[in-house]
Amino acid sequence: MTLKSLLLGVVSVIALSGNYSALADDVPSISEDALKVAAELRDEALKSSKGYDIVESLTTEVGPRMAGTPGDAAAVKWGVAKLEELGFDKVWTEPVTFPTWKRGIETAEVVAPYPQPLVITALGFSVGTPEDGLTAELVEFDDLAALEASEEDSAKGKIVFIKNRMKRAKDGSGYGPAVSARTRGASEAAKKGAVGILIRSIGTDSDRMAHTGVMNYEEGIKKIPAAALSAPDADLLENMLRRGKPVIVKMTIGAKQGKEYTSHNVIGEITGSEKPEEYVIIGGHLDSWDLGTGAIDDGAGIAITTAAAELIGRLPERPKRSIRVIMFANEEQGLLGGKAYAKAHKDKLDNIITAAESDFGADRIWRIDSKVKKEALPVVMEIANLLKPLGIEYGNNKAGGGPDLIPLRQLGISVFSLRQDGMDYFDYHHTPNDTLDKIDPEALDQNTAAYVVLAYIAAQMEGDFGGGFTKEQ
Repeated sequence: MTLKSLLLGVVSVIALSGNYSALADDVPSISEDALKVAAELRDEALKSSKGYDIVESLTTEVGPRMAGTPGDAAAVKWGVAKLEELGFDKVWTEPVTFPTWKRGIETAEVVAPYPQPLVITALGFSVGTPEDGLTAELVEFDDLAALEASEEDSAKGKIVFIKNRMKRAKDGSGYGPAVSARTRGASEAAKKGAVGILIRSIGTDSDRMAHTGVMNYEEGIKKIPAAALSAPDADLLENMLRRGKPVIVKMTIGAKQGKEYTSHNVIGEITGSEKPEEYVIIGGHLDSWDLGTGAIDDGAGIAITTAAAELIGRLPERPKRSIRVIMFANEEQGLLGGKAYAKAHKDKLDNIITAAESDFGADRIWRIDSKVKKEALPVVMEIANLLKPLGIEYGNNKAGGGPDLIPLRQLGISVFSLRQDGMDYFDYHHTPNDTLDKIDPEALDQNTAAYVVLAYIAAQMEGDFGGGFTKEQ
């Protein structure tokens, strides 16, 4: 069914019911004046370097900011100060409490038959090895499914090596099928009697650096040390194993659990002029892993959305509704900032008009998806038309909104997804190579231009995008 026929159907249903006034009341709209302002904001964003200035500030003045570390605390202070400096009407924080994890030493080497060093990184929340390391024979599996299908004692006393390769894709679709080796591999290996696990990094690069990321232990299953190998070192182990001789590896991981810690979601608001209690959410996550400076994951998202809201804040007249930039705490270790925000605001979901999170790097946006009631699709099309000059097309009405918005989305709010080109994103994701030089300022401005259009139209429109969406809708 085309969008035109869908909208005609909506009108026909209303007409047949005889409720002609419902059309004006229930179908959201946006004025020509508001469309003109949105276009001007879009064009202004393309000329601004505000987003790049923000991410440069974050990566230079704070740098790595893993949840529960001094960098995390510094980032919260930075976020509050930056939003105040940029003239947001209200700035505040909300607490997010969670367990912490510390990395420690991480080394590995092939002991026999061809002694060589290996580049590894511990996976988040891995337990450590004994102080003098763990030495055992490797047993390889093509992927997690092959490990799960193997015999009960297939890895007894050995270190499991999962060699699956992530596929590169513009929309990042190769990540989901590959990442289960990281999140679930340790417990599945332990069920087969393994004493440790090494996985090929969940990434698309060929650099000799490993990708970290959080993993999970299944309750009631023995916890074994878990680490990721750089892609060249995974290749090296494959080549050694192909020769048919036992490959003995020593790995030393000093990771350990830390104390419970309270960080904060940092929130800045451009307050609406007519309906200030209603608001649009845009944002990203403030934490990062500890290996790089968190430029593309997710300093870029913080910068894009903050710059977009700041641009709207410069208008001589505020839009009707408020715009909230949320810098979410501790996304990397389980969406904990997003979960805390959803829990704290679950009784006022009707106040949220829609939401969108930027958390897929800093490359150009190529598509926008929505999740709105069908009566609001004409406004979505107006947004899409304003984004066409940016090289952005409309996709579908099945948007996910972004990782930190999953808890709110599950409660039924409307969301949008502004999809960035992710062809290179997983070259740098969760590595030491996630640094400022990977960001193109012009691409960042294009992102800001897209977010400013969405945020302004959503804040200024008549009517709303709906809510109460189920998973299937």
